[in-house]
Amino acid sequence: VQLQASGGGLVQAGGSLRLSCAASGRTLSMFVMGWFRQAPGKEREFVGAISWGSRATRYLDSVKGRFTFSRDNDKNTVYLQMNSLKPEDTAEYYCAADPRWKLTAEYEYWGQGTQVTVSS
Repeated sequence: VQLQASGGGLVQAGGSLRLSCAASGRTLSMFVMGWFRQAPGKEREFVGAISWGSRATRYLDSVKGRFTFSRDNDKNTVYLQMNSLKPEDTAEYYCAADPRWKLTAEYEYWGQGTQVTVSS
C-alpha cells in the first residue's frame, strides 16, 4: 500500500490543522493506521493509532484531548485533527499502516512526512 500524507503547514500556537493520509494500492480497511512525528534532533515518536474499524484509538499522553484520529475507509483516507497546537508539536508527521495493532514504530508501510510548524 502507498501512503500520501498532506495537510501540514505553519500555524500559530492555539491553532488547528488537519492532516490527511491517503492510501492507494490496497484497501485501507485492512490496516491499523498509526501516526508518528519526528522533531529535529529527536527520535521518532508514536503519536497514536486507530484500529481497522475505528473502534479503538490510542493517543500519546501529551496530545490527548487535542488530537483526534478518524478514518474514512470508503475514501481510503485517515485523518489527524490537531487542535490547540503548541510549539512542542512542531515536527515532521508521518502516517503508517500495518495489518496488526501496534503501538511501536514497527509498521510495515510508511508515507512521506508532512511538516507541521507551530509558532509561539
